[in-house]
Amino acid sequence: MPSFHNGSVEIAYLDEGEGDPIVLVHGFASTKDINWIYPSWVSTLTKAGRRVIALDNRGHGESAKLYDPEDYHIGIMAGDVRALMDHLNNARADMMGYSMGGRITAYLAHRNPERLRSAILGGIGIGLVDDEGRPGENVAAALEASSLDEVTDPMGRMFRTFADQTRSDRRALAACMRGSRRLMTREEAASISVPVLIAVGTIDDVAGSAQRLSEVIPGSQVLDIPNRDHMRAVGDRVYKEGVLAFLAQQP
Repeated sequence: MPSFHNGSVEIAYLDEGEGDPIVLVHGFASTKDINWIYPSWVSTLTKAGRRVIALDNRGHGESAKLYDPEDYHIGIMAGDVRALMDHLNNARADMMGYSMGGRITAYLAHRNPERLRSAILGGIGIGLVDDEGRPGENVAAALEASSLDEVTDPMGRMFRTFADQTRSDRRALAACMRGSRRLMTREEAASISVPVLIAVGTIDDVAGSAQRLSEVIPGSQVLDIPNRDHMRAVGDRVYKEGVLAFLAQQP
């Protein structure tokens, strides 16, 4: 798998297909493979005539593991995505992020709208601007526990189980959770001017309400993914069909 360096940090990525580019940004404790290859997103998008670019976020997958929360601010992680686009001479693309990747995508839509043709925020609703009941120190502590048996918090157990299944570097993930939790303000979200699709499972108790976030981001569209929670919405057929329809709307 190819990689490049953003400063001293090595970032692994994939670049497949031809056509209009779309950049995919995976979620916390996931990887480009788990979020985008295994659920057939890469094959779906390349068959639809798209060039697909996806990275392993720092601390994840084949990219460099860092253990200082300061290395995981959302702006720094967004800088890795922007640097990858520069590395590939890609001035502008559609972008889809899931969960934490949705936060990164929203950050870029706000700070660098000239780089995005559109933004798809998957697995992130009102949690983008409101952290009540969202993952935080409970998840970081769960990742640092010596075993899953010690973890009683339900959300902590969910993410710890996922991290164990993916054989992730749990210490790097704990640092990432602590460093990347900055919320976007409602004013920042309201200033996003690129076309936005918000796609959330109807039984997702991590993302928060898609409809409430759409009331903050002017002109944004909502895609409800029926009967899917945070983990199971990723590869859903309704999600894929809705994204393809949204992309087809873009000039």
